[in-house]
Amino acid sequence: MKVKYELAMIFSVTGADETVAEMVEKFKALIEANGTIENVDEWGKRRLAYPINDETEGYYVITTFESDAAFPAELERVAKITDGVLRTMIIKK
Repeated sequence: MKVKYELAMIFSVTGADETVAEMVEKFKALIEANGTIENVDEWGKRRLAYPINDETEGYYVITTFESDAAFPAELERVAKITDGVLRTMIIKK
């Protein structure tokens, strides 16, 4: 049974812009391999409400997707071990 989710990710902007684009594509490919993407909304570089790992800016990406109920746990695990990901939040719609 497919369930709708919304993924909010904040990427580090200390590296080059290509690095952020590569990470966004990596997570898009991971989601497409395990479900279907409905919408990807790239908010771009924004100031953080509070410093995370001594960084004050991050690149925000909001993704709406549909997948099996077990996939968000795997997505969260991959995000935690990926360098350059500051924060993630997955909510069930």
